[in-house]
Amino acid sequence: MSNQNSSAYGKAAGDTDFRKKYDLEEYAAKAKDREDAEKDERKARWEAKMAGKKYYKPMDGSESVTVARNATQDFSKMVGTSTLVPAGAGVGKRGRGAGFWCEACDLTFKDNLQWIEHTNSMQHQRAIGRTGEVHRATAEDVHARIEELWERLQERKREQLVSLQERLEVRREEDEKERDERRKKRKEAEERKRLEKEAAVKVKTEYGDDVRVEGEHDEDDMMAAMGFTGFGATTKK
Repeated sequence: MSNQNSSAYGKAAGDTDFRKKYDLEEYAAKAKDREDAEKDERKARWEAKMAGKKYYKPMDGSESVTVARNATQDFSKMVGTSTLVPAGAGVGKRGRGAGFWCEACDLTFKDNLQWIEHTNSMQHQRAIGRTGEVHRATAEDVHARIEELWERLQERKREQLVSLQERLEVRREEDEKERDERRKKRKEAEERKRLEKEAAVKVKTEYGDDVRVEGEHDEDDMMAAMGFTGFGATTKK
C-alpha cells in the first residue's frame, strides 16, 4: 500500500509545492542595501540642509551631458479632462497626485509652469542621469547642425510641393467632374425639350390646327387680353 503523502514520481507531495521558492537570504541582502542607501540619502540631505544648500542626487559616473529636449508636452489635450486619484496617494508634492506627475522624481505639480521649471532644474537632470553640464559645441558641430537643419528644411519644402501638386490634381479632377455633370444636365434638358416639341408637332399633325400647342399662341392671347387686334395701319384709302 502506497503512502498517501507520496506522489506518482516518488516525491513528497504537498498543497504548496506549486508555488515559487524564494531565496530569503538574497532578498534580505537587497532589503539591507536599500535601507543603507536610504540612510545615506537622508544623511546627505540633512548635511546639505545644515550647510544651506540644495540636495542633489550624487553622480556615479554613468551620467551624460544635458541636451535639449526632443519631445514636446501637449498640455492642450488635457483641457477639460479629469483624473481619478486614490485618496492619500500623494503628500504635498511627493507621490502621484492630481496634476502633472514627474515619474523620475516622483513629484506632482499643480500647473504646467511648475512642471516645466522642474524639468529644467538640476534635481530633475540628476534624476534622469544628466550631469547638468552642456557640451560646448565646436565649429564642426555647428556646421553639421546647420547642414542638418538645411536638409530638414529642404525636405519639408519638397513635401509641401508634393502636397500642393496633389491638391491641384484633386482640384482639377473635381472641376472636370462638375463640368461633366453640367454638360450631362444640359444635354438631358435639350433632349427633353426636343421630345416635347416633337410630341407637340405630332399631335398637331394628327388633329389639325384646332389643337392648341402649349406656348404657340401666347402672343396672340396677350394681345387679345390687352385689347389689341393687330398692329396694322389705320389710314383709310
